[in-house]
Amino acid sequence: MKFEKPATRNPIDNLTVVGKPIHRIDGELKTTGHAKYAYEWHDPDFRYAYGYPVGSTIAKGRIKTMDTSAAEKAEGVIAVVTTLDVGERDLGAKNTANLFGGEKVQHYHQAIAVVVAETFEAARGAASLIKVDYEVEKGVFDLSAARSDAKKPKAEGGTEPDSAVGDFAGAFAQAAVRLDQSYTTPDQAHSMMEPFASIAAWNDDALTVWTSSQMIDWWRTDLATTLGIDKEKIHLMSPFIGGGFGGKLFLRADAVLAAYGAKAAKLPVKVALPRPFLVNNSTHRPATIQRIRIGAGRDGKITAIGHESWSGDLPNGQPETAVMQTRLLYAGENRMTAMRLATLDLPEGNSMRAPGEAPGLMALEIAIDEMAEKLGLDPIEFRRINDTQVDPEKPERPFSHRNLIGCMKLGAEKFGWKDRGKPATRREGSLMIGIGMAAAFRNNLVLPSGARVKLDAKGDVTVETDMTDIGTGSYTIIAQTAAEMMGVPMEKVGVHLGDSRFPISSGSGGQFGANSSTSGVYAACVKLREAVAQKLGFNSENVVFEGGQVRSGNRSVPLSEAAGEDGLVGEDTMEWGDLTKTHQQSTFGAHFVEVGVDVATGEIRLRRMLAVCAAGRILNPITARSQVIGAMTMGAGLALSEELSVDKRRGFFVNHDLAGYEVAVHADIPHQEVIFMDETDPMSSPMKAKGIGELGLCGVSAAIANAVYNATGIRVRDYPVTLDKLIGELPDVA
Repeated sequence: MKFEKPATRNPIDNLTVVGKPIHRIDGELKTTGHAKYAYEWHDPDFRYAYGYPVGSTIAKGRIKTMDTSAAEKAEGVIAVVTTLDVGERDLGAKNTANLFGGEKVQHYHQAIAVVVAETFEAARGAASLIKVDYEVEKGVFDLSAARSDAKKPKAEGGTEPDSAVGDFAGAFAQAAVRLDQSYTTPDQAHSMMEPFASIAAWNDDALTVWTSSQMIDWWRTDLATTLGIDKEKIHLMSPFIGGGFGGKLFLRADAVLAAYGAKAAKLPVKVALPRPFLVNNSTHRPATIQRIRIGAGRDGKITAIGHESWSGDLPNGQPETAVMQTRLLYAGENRMTAMRLATLDLPEGNSMRAPGEAPGLMALEIAIDEMAEKLGLDPIEFRRINDTQVDPEKPERPFSHRNLIGCMKLGAEKFGWKDRGKPATRREGSLMIGIGMAAAFRNNLVLPSGARVKLDAKGDVTVETDMTDIGTGSYTIIAQTAAEMMGVPMEKVGVHLGDSRFPISSGSGGQFGANSSTSGVYAACVKLREAVAQKLGFNSENVVFEGGQVRSGNRSVPLSEAAGEDGLVGEDTMEWGDLTKTHQQSTFGAHFVEVGVDVATGEIRLRRMLAVCAAGRILNPITARSQVIGAMTMGAGLALSEELSVDKRRGFFVNHDLAGYEVAVHADIPHQEVIFMDETDPMSSPMKAKGIGELGLCGVSAAIANAVYNATGIRVRDYPVTLDKLIGELPDVA
């Protein structure tokens, strides 16, 4: 099926099941420990061995020799496989850094060996016995120092690194009111609960892998390339995932090491990367340096807006696209954005929840707050004045649906924005109280997505798709979609995900998963409905599926009867036409935060948080709310504590565990409220929905930074907003 025209009324609009607050159908499995994650799969017929990785202790250079003799002689060791044994391999299409193979070292903790033993402890102990002789090369690890050498990157996916409309320089120079400020965001880590983990088992030349992957087909394809085998020889499964945040979008070293280890040991091998490897062996959100310039008239209308961003990555890497939201969020006739990419020899920079918009809005929404103050305008009023219903760079291209103003207005009413007051004027005992807000923006992305839907003689419906559930609720909203389309209750629907034997889906990432995958299920259900109607001799145009019955005119037949003994199957893939080209599809919101800052210590405490979101039809308010409050929590961590510390001499992230990399915890998070605007977007899909899992993050950190400014009068432009950046400017304690 191809989605080429705006959706009209369809069975989803019945909202019998879709849109209802249904608890996760996989919830009981997870809370009782019966959901099997990658490392936990167990076949009683298998004798498992355990692999432990060895990582490079240099950041750049080559391996001259490796002495594995002591490790090979260690008790319980079955096999040792080194990167030199494997030799140079083809790089997967989605990988920037080499995962395993060859003498070249591109970054610290690059996998250079795997030790396979009878027990995990034996493998770990033997891994420490491997001796490596390196030829060290000088690396570049400091973005600030490399900024002057940064280059214009190549266009990726049709996105140009630079954009220009009108005469930005001239308009900015002539503007009555101007802002020119720089902002920084640090390197950040995904820090998901479940590590990268895989089990690999060979059967002759066929490979089975149980892993933790957000994108089944991407992993399978790149694993085949890396191993040099036929993709059809690989069966990859990932039915449950303990968090990913973009870190598991692309093939990782655990799957590769498990495959090579299993081949050498002639046994199924389990490999879980140790926690420090999750930071230095995998990908991260790269640091940015951002310069924002805004010019406006005294009436508050933006006449010039420019946003430049510098980030770094390995050779052939990609920039952090921190300017993208600035191309779309606010009006202004004269515009400029530019991205520059420095070559750094740190671990690979790549996607982390809301890449581009998350760090971009951390800067832009502080700048908007600052500009409003310069103009003497309320920050919400300034945003309202510069709202736009068309793409500012392509005015002929309207937004499919945009209600940013509605989100801000409702949020202001609910949160008590009118009581905000001027900076550093509200006190409660030792606490300085402040309120801040920021706009939320994230593009609505869609990818082709396929599914297979089966109907059996009992009237039960089974959905099969290689879609994944990274904690987002995919199992549940897919079941809701199938139940709505086939007219059956939820208990009559089974969902099987994360298996490469199933039709290829969108996968999970970029907040494209929910809308794309349910649209794929919708398409497959349309095929199944047509098969049922044909079997019963009904006209598929006016047939009704409801209450387990199939009805046309005065005739009604049980759905199970239509299936017959052999059952029926519908399979299809949702593909996308040009609606995303003719109309800009985005999601919008407004974040509001209240903080208390201790006047003596500078300690920041969040007191209240509110997100108002406009993201099309909400398929399930429970799972959607979970996504948003989780994103708000992540935004709190990014604002106040999360920062990977770079050893600029040796080129690695020092705080590479959860003791040193400080994510937000329960004690940091106050009451969180989420409000969804009642809307649909027929341009987006037959579901009339959009993604929401990343919208909830975009803007949160800036809202916190703005609240801290309102509380203290101190403007922090370098994240995270830690007390050391406040304490020297706090007022004297009375």
